[in-house]
This record gives sequence, C-alpha cells and structure tokens, in this order.
Amino acid sequence: MLNIHNLTVSFQGDDLFSGITFQLRSGDRIGLVGKNGAGKSTLLKILAGEQEYDAGQIASDKETSFGFLKQDIDFELGRTVLEEAYEAFVLIKQLEKQLEEINAQLAERTDYESDNYHQLIVDLNEIQHQYEIHGGYNYQGDTERVLQGLGFKREDFNMPTETFSGGWRMRIELAKLLLQNNDILLLDEPTNHLDIESILWLEEFLKNYTGAIVIVSHDRMFLDNVTNRTIEISLGKIYDYNKPYTKYLVLRQELREQQLATQKNQQKQIEQTEKLIEKFRAKASKATMAQSLIKKLDKIDRVEVDEDDNSVMSLHFPVSINPGKVVVEIDGVSKDYDDKKVLSKVDLLVERNSKIAFVGQNGQGKSTLAKCIVGEIEYQGNLKLGHNVEIGYFAQNQTDYLDGSKTVLDTMIDAANEKNRTRVRDILGSFLFRGDDVDKYVRVLSGGERNRLALAKLLLQPFNVLVMDEPTNHLDIKSKNVLKEALKKYEGTLLLVSHDRDFLQGLSSKIYEFKDHQIKEYLGDIDFFLEERNLENMREAEKRTKVNSENNKKTASSKEVYKNQKKVKSLQNKLSKIEASITKFEKEIKEIDLELSINYDNTIAKPNFFEGYQSKKKELERLMENWGIVTEDLEKFN
Repeated sequence: MLNIHNLTVSFQGDDLFSGITFQLRSGDRIGLVGKNGAGKSTLLKILAGEQEYDAGQIASDKETSFGFLKQDIDFELGRTVLEEAYEAFVLIKQLEKQLEEINAQLAERTDYESDNYHQLIVDLNEIQHQYEIHGGYNYQGDTERVLQGLGFKREDFNMPTETFSGGWRMRIELAKLLLQNNDILLLDEPTNHLDIESILWLEEFLKNYTGAIVIVSHDRMFLDNVTNRTIEISLGKIYDYNKPYTKYLVLRQELREQQLATQKNQQKQIEQTEKLIEKFRAKASKATMAQSLIKKLDKIDRVEVDEDDNSVMSLHFPVSINPGKVVVEIDGVSKDYDDKKVLSKVDLLVERNSKIAFVGQNGQGKSTLAKCIVGEIEYQGNLKLGHNVEIGYFAQNQTDYLDGSKTVLDTMIDAANEKNRTRVRDILGSFLFRGDDVDKYVRVLSGGERNRLALAKLLLQPFNVLVMDEPTNHLDIKSKNVLKEALKKYEGTLLLVSHDRDFLQGLSSKIYEFKDHQIKEYLGDIDFFLEERNLENMREAEKRTKVNSENNKKTASSKEVYKNQKKVKSLQNKLSKIEASITKFEKEIKEIDLELSINYDNTIAKPNFFEGYQSKKKELERLMENWGIVTEDLEKFN
C-alpha cells in the first residue's frame, strides 16, 4: 500500500530522523511511539502529504485514500453535529444532489415519450444504483452509531458544532474519518479527548478496521489492545517490530542484551588480536603474520549496540504541613452552566492521604467538581476545606494558565518566591529544559513541553493536596511512568481526573464515577471499576432479556418457580459457608503477619513455615474466586 524508503527530515540543519525505511500493508495497525519531539507527528503529516521531506521516497498506489486526524481542526460555522458528520460522505452527498435534481425535473416535465425524458429515467436508475453501492441507504444509521459510540447523545445531534468544546469537535472529526473507510488511517493522539467508555468503543472499532492504521498515542493500554506492530522513533532511527507496544519493549530489550553480549565477546577477540599484533611486530620473522592480523582486524564488522534515549524528567512532590483528618467536605453541591445541569446535590468526603480518581464520560462534571474544590468557579451548596489544607492544582487546559508571551524561565521565576528562586534553573533542568530551552517562549512549546512546565511550577512550593486534571495529556510514555511513580510515592492527598487506564492502574484506592449529575463510589482501583461496570452492563442486559421473556411467556410454571427457589437456597447456603471460611483464613493470615512483624527470625525458623503460610494464602484466593462465582450465580435470580 505504502512504501517509505530512506526518508530524511531536518530542522535548522539537524536531522529529526535520517534514512528511515518501512512498508505499510493492509491490515497493519501500527503504534508510532517515541519521546516528545522525536518526530512522530511530523512523520504522520509527511505520510498524509501535508509536509515536505528533505530526502528519500514515498510511493503508494494512485487509488490509495488517506484519512488524517490531526490536533488542529477547523469547522464551518452553522452546521449541526449530524450535518458536519455527514460531510464524511462526499460522493454520497453528490449523488443525493443529483437525485434531487433529476426527481425535480421528472416532477415538472410532461414530455413522457421524449428521448430526454427517457434519458432522465436511465440516469435516475444508474445514480440510484451507485447510491446503493456506496452505502447511501445506510450512511445515516452508521453515522448515528459512530457518534453515539464516541459519546454523543441523540439530543446532541441537531446542536450547532460551535456550542461544543474543542475536545468534542475533535470527536466529530474522528467520527468523520472512521465513517470514510479510508485505505490508510493516520491518527494523532485519538484518545486525548475521549473518556474511558469511548476509548473502549474505539478500540473495538479499530480492531475490525480493514485498512491500515498508524496511531500516535501515549496510551499504553490502548496501543496494546489495538495495534499489531510497533515503530519507535528514537535518536533519529526507527525500530520496527510486528508486536504491540509492551511485547515490543521486551523484544527490544532482549535484542539490546544480545548486542551487548556479542559486542563484549567481539571486544575480547579484538583485544587478543591486538596483543598478538604487538607481539609479532617486534620479531622480523613474524612481520608478515602481524600484517595479516592487521588486515583481518580492519575487515571486522564491529557490532554496534542500539542507542537508547533514557533522558526522562525527575519528579518528586514534596508535602507541606500535615492537614486535618478531613481534607474536603462536600455537602449538596450543584452546578449549572446556563440551562445545562452538570452536578446535582453531590456529597463527598475526602480524608487525609487518600488517593481518589474521578472517571466518567466527558461533560459529566469531573473537571467541574475539581474546579469547585480549588475555588476556580462558583457553585450551589456547601464545600469546606479541612484544617491546614494547601492545594496544588494542575489544570487540563494548560494554555489558559500559562502566559504565551513569557519565556520558560520567566514563567518559573515569576511563580517562585525568595526562598526557591535560586532553584528555578535546577528544577527546569530536571524537567528536561536545559541550555537555550529555558529561553523559549511558552507559545512555541509543544503540548508535552507545556505539561512539563506546569508540573515544574507545582514543585515551586509544597502542598498537602494535589488536584490533577488530565495530567498525562501530551506526555510521552516514559514521562507518564515517571509521573505515576512520583504520585505513588506522594504522601499527601491526591484527587485525579483521568481517562488513562494504564496510568490509573494501582494509583488510586477509590474511584468515583460521574454520571447523570451524580457520583457513585467504587472501593478499588480502575481495574475493579471496569470489572464492576462490565458486570452492571451484563446485569442490565440480563434484566432486559428477562423482561422480554416475561412478555412472551405470560406466566412461569409453579414447578419452575420452585426449582429456582431451591437453587437460590442452595447457593445462599454455599455462600455462607464460603464467607465463614474466608473470615477464618483472613484471621489466621493476619495473626501470622502480626507474628512476623514482632519476631520475624523465630517465626520463619518454624518447620515448614513458608509452605503453610503460602498454602493459606492460596486457599484464601481460591475461596475469594468461588465467592465471586457464587455471588454472580445468585444475582441471576434477582
């Protein structure tokens, strides 16, 4: 489909990447990864024909069609969401116009026996046939399905696009590209403005996409679920493997270790040969042999080890004074934007040192509640901050909080105080702003660089509560990992708004889902939340099936009812026994853990201690699995 050969791109005399070669085939779903500034978005623009390159060749079939989702988009004012989405179907819209014109002529003319009238009938049949072939009778339904998959509701369809935020307009653009069914789909950060449910829907859609896809994304889980090939741009080279991202990392590390081992063995051989050359040079009788060894040494193809760009930011969030036990107390908070209700009488209690994630569809109030907590916007109801609470806030829309006319250095100096002003350059250096980078104006920074600068500002003073709204947008995967580790080690309270499942894994102990103006608590991390939501969806489907079944069958037989009652009782008895066993094993394991903490050496010295300890843990895991199975079986009878 597409061949890229010896492609080179330079900026101001320096190569961004040089001599890269790869082929794009039908069915390829490529994850294009690399650090911020490595050249990922530039490569996408080149493939889409929107940017020139300095050297090399790009060849494709003449009929190959491209769809390109970029970060900056323009919409024509006045169109509704549906009208804008229908713009994806250029040919179908042209055929519709032709059909309207022909039908209008047929309605007006009365020369039924003329050749012209007959030709109109022929044209009508031909255009109707083309209209059907190109999906003219299905495109409206397909459009609504894709828009709903990306989070739009039916009541949104006839609203003007200008009433939506940039993130929602990006979704409309993504919907148009998905509907066009291009041969090659180029997606630059498609998940940046999507919530978790929409990301899950997009994953399923892309898995079944018949053309080739190239995705620039820093969402590791999204890449693992969608892609079957990874191309990494690093230090001007590319590394290309037919594996999704996580498996690619393992393979690349194995390759590098093999290269290091081979290089080490080769170096030993070279050193031994050099010693022999020095030894033989001193003897006239061995001079010919020395020359032969020198020639042999010159011909050796030296093993090179792939360079790895390991430069990452350094991040540690200090904690200020210890706050009271209750950090934030929210009682009946509501928020409306004009006629649109976002939050309705929300209650929330945030305790010291808790780590909480806000999740849910966009527009459900996650960022709104975060802004209420930090005092950015007004609201109805009561919201009280605890004793000694000091909040640090990372906003999702960093461009509104950073002055584009200032340099990176001035931004930091203006935010610093007398105590830490001398540390400004050191902090910027730890966030990869080194040398002349500090003199860059904020307006020319990439999205990832602006995020790093905003994080650097947070370090200028310690806080005991961090409120972070989508902090991973535009950060590369390595930087996200650094941020995640820093937040794991943070000893204060964390309130995190995010749609990045990989980032949220193991980071929060409590999830609040925002839906229909309310919030719902889930006591666990993001994996637990997704499992529960999936179960809830399954239960809803089961209930719908049950209702339909009841409509078809007027009444269930008394025998069937009796059988169900008997099954329920049996399951309840089984559940009670499992719960009793779980309590017993949990108590025994807790006693052993206490014993270990008091007298570790004597405890582990007991015969077969570890075998018994592990056996109890495994039995507890088995009981917990059985508890889940029996509970699900019971719920089917509810």
